[in-house]
Amino acid sequence: VINESQKQQLESVSYSSRYALGLFYEASTEIDVPWAAGYISDNPCLRFVSVDNKKRNIESPEIGPSIVVHTTVSFGSKHLESDPAEVQELILSHLKEIMPSLPKPVSIKCHRWRYSQVTKAVPNCPGQMILHTQPLLICGGDGFTHSNFEGCIDSALSLAEAVRSHL
Repeated sequence: VINESQKQQLESVSYSSRYALGLFYEASTEIDVPWAAGYISDNPCLRFVSVDNKKRNIESPEIGPSIVVHTTVSFGSKHLESDPAEVQELILSHLKEIMPSLPKPVSIKCHRWRYSQVTKAVPNCPGQMILHTQPLLICGGDGFTHSNFEGCIDSALSLAEAVRSHL
């Protein structure tokens, strides 16, 4: 369906890799930190930590708190093919340095994002690419702009305009 030029453009897109860790607690658990979320600039492993229910302002006595952790791109790339259980322990050890009084969670989920954020988008693309006109086949997303909310909006608007112009 796609031509060689489109294929080469799509293959030129690159992404960063990272890990996310979710820690889940019983409803009565207190996470004693004065913040809801924060970026960490001086840790080789951790980049972002949030007490997710505080960040979303949905604290409830019936629902346990959760913590979400994102690693740095360099950590994600270095450990991309590592054993997830080992990676989880590394992330937890760094998290304990930042949050030493962290209670023991009831469950933990470690997730590897092989394709986390676009580091190099499709060149010279207006937020989408028309792959085929009959039938209309268009692809879009942050791979055609950049990885942030504005990039998603830019791509969505570009996709809508491309569909509109083919109606």
